[in-house]
Amino acid sequence: MIKFILPAIIVFLIILFWEKISDFFYQKFDIKINYIILAIIILILGIIFGLLYY
Repeated sequence: MIKFILPAIIVFLIILFWEKISDFFYQKFDIKINYIILAIIILILGIIFGLLYY
């Protein structure tokens, strides 16, 4: 039961505090976190499609 509740709470907290998290990373590393997440998603999709192709 805990393996379903804990990830749901973590995702909820990330969504709830997204602006604060984004501002923290922008001030700390001077890069927008949205670009990092977009690049990671594109990379994961590329890997999945590559594996499905072969």
